[in-house]
Amino acid sequence: MVPRQHKRGITFIVRIALAVVPIFVGSNESVAAPPQSGPDDAPLTADALASMPLEALMNVKVVSTASLFEQPVSEAPAAAVILTADDIRNFGWRKLSDALASLPGLYVSYDRTYDYLGARGFRRPGDYNSRFLLLIDGMRLNDSVYDQASIGTDFPLDMDLVERIEYVPGPGSAVYGSNALFGVINVVTKKGAALGGAQTAVSVGSFGEKRARASYGWHGSNGADLLLSATSYVRSGQDLYYGEFDTPDQKNGVANGLDYDRAQYLFAKFAYRDFVFSAGYGNRTKGVPTAAYGANFNAPDSTSDTHTFANATYRHAFSGSLEVASEIYWERYDYRMPSLYGTAPAVVNVDGDKAIWYGADVHATFTGVPRNKIVVGMSVTRNARRDQYNYNVDPYQSILDDHRSSNIFGVYAEDEIQLTDRLTLNAGARFDEESVSGANASPRLALIFKATAADTLKLVYGRAYRAPNAYELYYTIPGTDGQTGNLALKPEHITTYEFIYDRKISDSGHATLSVFHYDVRNLITEVLTDSGLFQFQNVDRVQANGAELAYEQQLAGGATIRASYSWQRARNSDTGAALQDSPRRLAKLNVFVPVFHHSARVGAELRCVSSRLAQAGDASGYCLGNLSIGTARLIPHADLSFSIYNITDRRFTDPAGPGFTQSVIVQQSRTFLAKLVYGF
Repeated sequence: MVPRQHKRGITFIVRIALAVVPIFVGSNESVAAPPQSGPDDAPLTADALASMPLEALMNVKVVSTASLFEQPVSEAPAAAVILTADDIRNFGWRKLSDALASLPGLYVSYDRTYDYLGARGFRRPGDYNSRFLLLIDGMRLNDSVYDQASIGTDFPLDMDLVERIEYVPGPGSAVYGSNALFGVINVVTKKGAALGGAQTAVSVGSFGEKRARASYGWHGSNGADLLLSATSYVRSGQDLYYGEFDTPDQKNGVANGLDYDRAQYLFAKFAYRDFVFSAGYGNRTKGVPTAAYGANFNAPDSTSDTHTFANATYRHAFSGSLEVASEIYWERYDYRMPSLYGTAPAVVNVDGDKAIWYGADVHATFTGVPRNKIVVGMSVTRNARRDQYNYNVDPYQSILDDHRSSNIFGVYAEDEIQLTDRLTLNAGARFDEESVSGANASPRLALIFKATAADTLKLVYGRAYRAPNAYELYYTIPGTDGQTGNLALKPEHITTYEFIYDRKISDSGHATLSVFHYDVRNLITEVLTDSGLFQFQNVDRVQANGAELAYEQQLAGGATIRASYSWQRARNSDTGAALQDSPRRLAKLNVFVPVFHHSARVGAELRCVSSRLAQAGDASGYCLGNLSIGTARLIPHADLSFSIYNITDRRFTDPAGPGFTQSVIVQQSRTFLAKLVYGF
């Protein structure tokens, strides 16, 4: 028997599907399809891709994150989206969050310390992006204390080294386990061959922004490939006014010189035949101008985030029908935040953590059974250090000194079954056993129907979970604005239903309509208890309905356009109240145009977000425009670009988290950036 809440989700999706399908499938319009082997309407197999002409192949985007094997985006069990290195260059994106903010259904909030990601109406105050799984070349980056997906300047990789970004919305726990509630983000790095020698990049911008990068790429005749890179970044920031602190003894609410940002990144990657080894280091220090969690205003508070990782993979095809992929990794994340509290005399308090985790994954892809592509695998993770600490410096007083560890073991399987030439069933499930939160099962089913050579319909059902992290379970600080741990926390679970219609528009464009229903149980939320302490509790059950319409087209002469519109309604199931930081509407537009016979380029971006509830009142809606122009013809071996962000100097705000005196946080005014990339 289907539970009542599941029936509502199924009914919602089916009604939309029945309304939409006749409109498109019943159309007699003829749309050209790319050449392919087999029946004219058959899905694009690996053999079909290999036989396609180069011109058509270049317009077929392939994603590997959704199912652990390569497949065209139109055949993935999700409304997957891919951003390329050209997109990053053409639109002048400096942070991972800049790129993600351009995608359908996603939006970014910033509290002047960290960047936070929301999806389809969900962005919980106090959450450090723990409901998204962030990968670098398939390696899990979420740390073992906060489960944080770092997407701002704390992301430990220079954006110039990104080959592409694969975003798979919806539950991904059937493949990856915990954290993949709202989506999986896989950042794929470049190879040394993409640089082809030494390369430097320098940029200067508003508010003292400076960045310098030195990289070297090499590709040998024997197939060996090497990439080395180092980056240094600094930004002075701007003085910021907060009316909540507008008193004479607090400098009339102006935070002076506290918006600075400094970072260093190192990255190395070596590949030879089936073996790839990569290692990275990122250190970011950010000034904190907001006086969060009761800290003194206009004090020299800062936060430091250091991420170190090493990853080795081996992938080998033992036969034409069997391929085995394996991975082993080690990572460390250190966080430290000194803050000033109290008066006469003020006390320096240091808050921080040390996270060390390592693990391995191995999976096999077997195609020996006709009409089946089977993936089976297992993974193990050892969270060796989940340490959290808090102490006063002078006089020294230890307030928190917590040491934890945990283990995770998971097994998973997936089968892509070609039921007919037009109909595919993608069925997968994963079982995870965690030493702290127990067992969790995560299934996913996707029925994919190739209605015509241009039309693909998908019905997707999935479940995912997020285990409570060490910060939510164990962090305990007494006193005003303090926090208490909660050992009784249970994992969050999400059940989703989604209808996806993908329409191919000639050989160079497509449109996608997604209609979804989400049901989240045991949602972990930071609340203020009767004792005056913050605590994470399983207090909410949330449902969301919505629709996303996305369009992408390559035009004559190399111009491209990408647009999306999202409508979403996320509410507390018990009270009916709308969620904080949950916009009802999102609209995105990205246009790239080569000019002067491809001697120069222009990239324009528009992002609109409707109003969102804050702790008190709301953050008004806004539209934000960015413009980037560049050329690779002015100086030999060099690429010059100039970018303007928030081109109309729009004043806008984002909702603040529960530990802030401010209800909303003022965002960045108009800024400029000039950049030179030179290859030797």
